[in-house]
Amino acid sequence: MARLRDVVVDCRHPASLARFWAAVLDGYAVAPYDEAELARLRADGIDDPEDDPTVLVEGGPPRLWFQHVPEHKVVKNRLHLDVDSDDPGVEIDRLTELGARVVATHDDWVVMADPEGNEFCVF
Repeated sequence: MARLRDVVVDCRHPASLARFWAAVLDGYAVAPYDEAELARLRADGIDDPEDDPTVLVEGGPPRLWFQHVPEHKVVKNRLHLDVDSDDPGVEIDRLTELGARVVATHDDWVVMADPEGNEFCVF
């Protein structure tokens, strides 16, 4: 039987989107860069973790991986995350300050988009 390991998000700038989602989710953080990881990046010609094409956010399962793709998002997600909050109004304000935007409001949830336009729902 398979187990969910990672959720992978294609994006234009993995480092900034990883920081956004690490700030959104309780208990999640961008994985630290140790010397071995920095050496791996340098071997690939990357001198700054800000330019890392794959950034890991830990805290679950699942882990979240953000990977660089050259194209912009152009259509609705086929998969999205749902997040819970004890106070959705306050949380929506906090997420907006982090760079999200409200897409649609329903009776029991709000559809938002992260800084790169990926939809998610707040309950």
